[in-house]
Amino acid sequence: MSIDDSSAKIPVHIGIIMDGNRRWAKKRGLPAIAGHRAGMNALEKVIDSAHKFGVKYLSLYAFSTENWKRNPLEVEGLMGLFRLYLKNKVERLHSRGARIRFVGKMDAFGRDICEGISAAEERTRGNSAINVIICVNYGGRQEIVDAVNCLLAKGTECPITEDAVRSKLYAPDIPDPDLIIRTGGELRMSNFWLWEGAYSEYYFTDIYWPEFGREELELAISSFSERERRYGAS
Repeated sequence: MSIDDSSAKIPVHIGIIMDGNRRWAKKRGLPAIAGHRAGMNALEKVIDSAHKFGVKYLSLYAFSTENWKRNPLEVEGLMGLFRLYLKNKVERLHSRGARIRFVGKMDAFGRDICEGISAAEERTRGNSAINVIICVNYGGRQEIVDAVNCLLAKGTECPITEDAVRSKLYAPDIPDPDLIIRTGGELRMSNFWLWEGAYSEYYFTDIYWPEFGREELELAISSFSERERRYGAS
């Protein structure tokens, strides 16, 4: 089914686990940071395509809580790219009507990055063409633990309900992802949207993230459109 078909179902929220940057670089005899740089360029194209397809929320797994364990030089390079993104890409997204939000534990980053995050969110706060949620220093397990601890600190009485936990998630106002895409050929969740993705549809592709673009996104949405979502009902 083509997504140009009037009967096509467009996901309201798509989450993407952007995997394969390092393997893309290794295949070409390049350092890992070159793969991450290519991945950052792919990100811009995918955001534009998602907007044109009518997706309202696009969440992107950019840096997990586990990624700090990587080679320090690679982590330093990733932080440099993060700074570059905040400096050079935010204004372009703003001009296209995108609202940018960051989800995760921001206190792990340096002051300049935190200030860049705050500035990007404030600059784009009034936009509504597409919501771009960038998950950095994010882990699904940690998010749930933080939500429960917040409820306990407030003296919430047991039993703690699902609604109570949801209210203390990092971004409770964002709808759950309808579709989660993972690039790079791996078949796992990797701690992404564990609570929010409970009933998401999944789409896996062998294509490395730097090569993922409009055509691949359209294939994923077409696959989603052909599925029947029953949420546990017969």
